[in-house]
Amino acid sequence: MEQNKKGKFFIITGISGAGRTQALKIFGDFGFYCVDNLPLALFANFSKHIKDRGTWDNIALGIDIREGESLKSLPSVMKSISRQGFEPKLLFLEASDDVLVRRFSETKHKHPLQEQLLTALAKERQFLAPIKQLADTEINTSNLTLGELKEKISKLLEIKRTQEMNISVVSFGYKHGLPMEADLVMDVRFLKNPYYVAALREKTGLDKEVQDYIKKSPHALNFLKKFMDLVVYLVPKYIKEGKSYLTIAVGCSGGKHRSVFMAHSLAEILREKGFKVSEFHRDINIIKKETW
Repeated sequence: MEQNKKGKFFIITGISGAGRTQALKIFGDFGFYCVDNLPLALFANFSKHIKDRGTWDNIALGIDIREGESLKSLPSVMKSISRQGFEPKLLFLEASDDVLVRRFSETKHKHPLQEQLLTALAKERQFLAPIKQLADTEINTSNLTLGELKEKISKLLEIKRTQEMNISVVSFGYKHGLPMEADLVMDVRFLKNPYYVAALREKTGLDKEVQDYIKKSPHALNFLKKFMDLVVYLVPKYIKEGKSYLTIAVGCSGGKHRSVFMAHSLAEILREKGFKVSEFHRDINIIKKETW
């Protein structure tokens, strides 16, 4: 049987409170198959199972101090996984004691060692020191936002963040209400309305005749360029803050002509720039008399 392309394999560990759970969620956002606290003794069997499936998925396994003495066998477990054809990488997450104390206080969680916090952290650091030395990558999360942690992990995985952001462009009619999921809303009711041209009334913003009419409207194409510049400027800012999905809503009176044209044009330009874009015209088939 033909072997499919091999995926990435990461083992994530570190000091309790440094962000292992959040890191696994981020790996999951990037399409990894994630399992937290799988017993270390099962790692090799798990990787064999993945290999035998025929698709070498991207895998991220989380493990922490609760494994106890079993953690000492991590080097040999990684060698066993390597012999199966994977290239396991170890990511170690760190943070300063003062930050960890604040995080445990905010979340009301107890340290896994069930001791006074600073004492538990000191024991944990000592016990995990050999594991930390084995790490392929260490990330100190003390001063990182979740978005910045996601940025570091994306660089580690060599993922282009603009491709990872999922953008939805939605057209709508104000008379039917704003889309609840919208992050950005733009009103294009300032454009000339094709509804009042009898030959265009039953057509939509996806029809060439309507598009040509709107393009002749004063400021239409200039507005599209300026709005496009704004979106391209904002997307990296949203990505940096950890946002994976962005919904842009464009509205006109009925949601059939002007908003459809602008939303469709915006989606096409974003695709040309390499973004992942879905396009939806919510009210395009609603038949009601348009008002001012």
